[in-house]
Amino acid sequence: MEHIPQEPVLYMVAGLVCIAILVLSLPFKVKKIEENLEPFFLIMGVLAVTISGLWTWGLVEEALKAPVMIGHMPIGIFQVVLVFGLLIYYFNEPFCNGIISLAGKLGPKIFIFLLITVLGLISSLVSVIVTACILAEVVAALPFKKGDKIKLVVVTCFAVGLGAALTPLGEPLSTILVQKLSGPPYNAGFLFPLQNIGVYIIPGVVAMAAFGSLYIGRKVSFESENTAPEYSENLRTVIMRAIKVYMFVAALILLGDGLKPLIIWYFTKIPAWALYWINMVSAILDNATLTAIEIGPTMMLPQIISITMGLLIAGGMLIPGNIPNIVAAGRLKINMREWAVIGVPIGLIILVIYFAVLIPILF
Repeated sequence: MEHIPQEPVLYMVAGLVCIAILVLSLPFKVKKIEENLEPFFLIMGVLAVTISGLWTWGLVEEALKAPVMIGHMPIGIFQVVLVFGLLIYYFNEPFCNGIISLAGKLGPKIFIFLLITVLGLISSLVSVIVTACILAEVVAALPFKKGDKIKLVVVTCFAVGLGAALTPLGEPLSTILVQKLSGPPYNAGFLFPLQNIGVYIIPGVVAMAAFGSLYIGRKVSFESENTAPEYSENLRTVIMRAIKVYMFVAALILLGDGLKPLIIWYFTKIPAWALYWINMVSAILDNATLTAIEIGPTMMLPQIISITMGLLIAGGMLIPGNIPNIVAAGRLKINMREWAVIGVPIGLIILVIYFAVLIPILF
């Protein structure tokens, strides 16, 4: 069992704050770290757990198993990324031709709108992992400039991150939310997220799709001579990408657990409206960990909704914030700076809009 002191311990606070600052700053300032995010986050995670004194065999087992298991099922993000990568490696030409043909028939605006809407909504049924792999391969096949691909991926990942929370099948956050609220007074079941936050999420997904269609669709065109970019991956690249995703997920498990003392000592005492903004830290932390710590059955429903929405939105702002970000960034070789230039402004705007929408239930 992990043991976290009831009162803040000065050296822990100082050490963990330093780690949080390093995680938020070094990937933007040091090119070597920017190019090697996975080992950097793993090192930061190990240091955080060490400073917190929270090493247990259970934590080590969780970090090792999380990338390869969903619950008790022996399938996880590592296998999905690897299998999808291998399928595209062996069947790249027909897949790319199909995407180009469909996009050409629909036109850029309609294609982008449908891509974002469909992936955003099905992510709650087929899981965020499968959706992320589909997104990464579709965007890789499109004849866009890299800048437009980054914009499309970031906007879609915001939509997928929101949509996946509609059912416990979509992502760990909604699974934990339902588990935590399964008893009185909420007696949460499978449809609890859809019934209580669907009214905020579904319009948000459609709005992101409309925004993406105008933001990216007006700048690109599909002509008859468009062809997919040359497929440049080899078998080693495909396998290494899956290994890096494994490392990234394991690192986020450690980092989230290592920073738990800060969250318990300070976050749990903050009112819901303030947590909505402070939960921007989910841009670098596993939002499922934050959900497990922050949300409980003693909270009022408006508090639960506001905290959940803050976590979901902020997860799209930086690469570590959500599984789709990690998968797509790895496939398309998007670095932290490139993602942040698009993701942070969009995330802040969405946070402001949703805060205005949520004001009636926040105060």
